[in-house]
Amino acid sequence: MSLRIYDTATREVRDFVPLVEGKVGLYVCGLTVQSEPHVGHVRSGVNFDVLQRWLRVLGNDVTFIRNTTDIADKILAKAAEQGRPWYNLAYAMHRELTQAYASLNVAPPTYEPAATGHVPEMVELIETLIARGHAYAAEDGSGDVYFDVRSFGDYGALTRQKVDDMEAAADADPRGKRDPRDFALWKGWKEASEPRTASWPSPWGRGRPGWHIECSAMAGKYLGDAFDIHGGGMDLRFPHHENEQAQSRAAGQGFAQYWMHNAWITTAGEKMSKSLGNSLTIPAVLQKYRGIELRYYLVQAHYRSHVEFSFEALDEAVQAFGRIESFLERAGAAGATPTTAGSVAVADLPAGFVDAMNDDIGTPAAVALLHDTVRAGNKALAEGDAAGVQDAVQAVTSMLDVLGLHPGDEAWATGASDDTARLTEAVDALVAGLLEQRQQARATKDFAAADAIRDRIKAAGIEIEDTPSGPRWSLGQSSPN
Repeated sequence: MSLRIYDTATREVRDFVPLVEGKVGLYVCGLTVQSEPHVGHVRSGVNFDVLQRWLRVLGNDVTFIRNTTDIADKILAKAAEQGRPWYNLAYAMHRELTQAYASLNVAPPTYEPAATGHVPEMVELIETLIARGHAYAAEDGSGDVYFDVRSFGDYGALTRQKVDDMEAAADADPRGKRDPRDFALWKGWKEASEPRTASWPSPWGRGRPGWHIECSAMAGKYLGDAFDIHGGGMDLRFPHHENEQAQSRAAGQGFAQYWMHNAWITTAGEKMSKSLGNSLTIPAVLQKYRGIELRYYLVQAHYRSHVEFSFEALDEAVQAFGRIESFLERAGAAGATPTTAGSVAVADLPAGFVDAMNDDIGTPAAVALLHDTVRAGNKALAEGDAAGVQDAVQAVTSMLDVLGLHPGDEAWATGASDDTARLTEAVDALVAGLLEQRQQARATKDFAAADAIRDRIKAAGIEIEDTPSGPRWSLGQSSPN
């Protein structure tokens, strides 16, 4: 079975056939860096990280571009509210986003272009659209330039809408528009309300690019006039992706051959967003959970399925991933060796896992097989089947690697301080001493003393598991409150 993906444009699962065999061009809309990244933000990063990992496992050379929007109305407004330069806010939030991605083992893209670094390419694209009769400069002297939606017959094709049924575009003053649905390609500088640093020279006067033209220009620069996959959150389908496709194809480009969109993370049935005030920032969540646990929580759901966030659901995911880690720890103590992170090939993976991933990146089925393999490995451990344990460990760690969850991946060790390592060693020594006392009490049949020691350890938030090779300890799950 070859890779099949759901194409939002055709609304069907299609065989994935790249434009050039063995090479894949992937563009994903990144974030507008206006505030701290929350769980809803990073879902797209994790989902498309899994996609690019799988494309590489299948033997493709992937050029993965994920942009950053670092100039926008919202950035200017927030910076003004905070009394700081807009570029300082954008830079600071970009750094936080980068750290959030790294904490979840989201691999850096091939390149991460910023909108402010590509204004010349945007101006050139706008000039092409004007020359081809698909864009016009406003006649009101504002310096705005608009895309003429009625000039492009396929406008609305991506989301299957008719122009007359669409709402007016709200991205600029409508007075200079021929049609209220026309959208801004260039926004003239408003000297009275905007800093000069947020403007660039252009044939239409000082100004800055509209949101949609940014991605068309950056995708074209790094992936060419036509490329394989364009991705992003489902909330971007309209107007952003509809407008991207229209302006790029109106300029004579083939643009994206497949469209993929990940679903939202919701809270109380509503999309997690800053405007709703229900966001959960990544640093806050990572104070209570490990990055690998949060990534597992995000990966176990299909990328096209909405996820209703709750700490209860996250706790369940932590427990499920803990069972995987527990097996690997016990198998390691028995002498089994894992695969090396980053070295997995298709031949290393169970056929069912490959089929699941080839079926529109079917991570739920892939994770289910992962747990089936863990159960088989635990059975082999109980039976003393060393070969069965080794096979299970190899399969489990290979599958984890594809999902970005390999415990041996150096990304999970990043940020661990020397103090943390020394603290772990100290706790290990103290617990080992208590466990030795417990073993001695049990050997002399002083079960009351043994139970008392066990209870003291448990009260400290440490879980004890008796195994054939001796007792093992781990930190218990802390409460999110």
